[in-house]
Amino acid sequence: MTTQELVDQIWKKKSFLCVGLDVDLNKIPKYLLDTEDPIFEFNKKIIDATHHLAVAYKPNTAFYEAYGLKGWKSLEKTIEYLNTNYPEVFTIADAKRGDIGNTSAMYAKAFFEDLEFDSVTVAPYMGKDSIEPFLAFQGKHTIMLALTSNQGAFDFQTKNVEGRELYKQVLETSKGWQNSENLMYVVGATKAEFLADIRNIIPDSFLLVPGVGAQGGNLQDVCKYGINDQIGLLINSSRGIIYASDGLDFDTVAGEKAKELQQQMQEILEAKK
Repeated sequence: MTTQELVDQIWKKKSFLCVGLDVDLNKIPKYLLDTEDPIFEFNKKIIDATHHLAVAYKPNTAFYEAYGLKGWKSLEKTIEYLNTNYPEVFTIADAKRGDIGNTSAMYAKAFFEDLEFDSVTVAPYMGKDSIEPFLAFQGKHTIMLALTSNQGAFDFQTKNVEGRELYKQVLETSKGWQNSENLMYVVGATKAEFLADIRNIIPDSFLLVPGVGAQGGNLQDVCKYGINDQIGLLINSSRGIIYASDGLDFDTVAGEKAKELQQQMQEILEAKK
């Protein structure tokens, strides 16, 4: 999916919602545990209930890897279901990979070629040669951690190094990497006050923004400082949507929660016209 195709979907659906598929078997409705593949069955129902409201889906791979080969198979089935039935949505493998070049190349192959995700999240700590193998895949997007929503972000990311916060140096440096036009960035919703400075460095890039809802982030604040001419935002909600109910109606309630966010987004988009 190209960036323009993603922008077109945002305006078509009047939404820049990303639904996080972070499946914990301890939290899903109990009746699903009797099915052959509870994780996939849960995801399928969530996707079917929200696909008209969301432009992206983001499985966090840890929630699949934790269940071994069965979990990985559930992830394969989930991305295949999305690509086959809802090819207009943008898919994100939230894997936070990043290693020396030849290892990163294998990670990129796994997510871009074998699983056919549109994008993957990466960690920049090891620098240029750990990210550029991902960027080499044309038509794919690499979403780099910039300023995250967790409390530990202040341990390193905002530290002043030679007169400038580290996350700003990371952003600036990444712009010079080969195929950097394929970069997107993760910025936590709980760091909305930093978005103005971030936009000064990367005005045109898409930002994946987790942390709205359960983690305390505010949609209006994020949009106030982070939205650009192409919208440039994917707002992720996981727990607030997929675990809104653990009853038989869990998918219906998930759809209702997604609709609430989509309607807020629609108001923001209409005000921007």
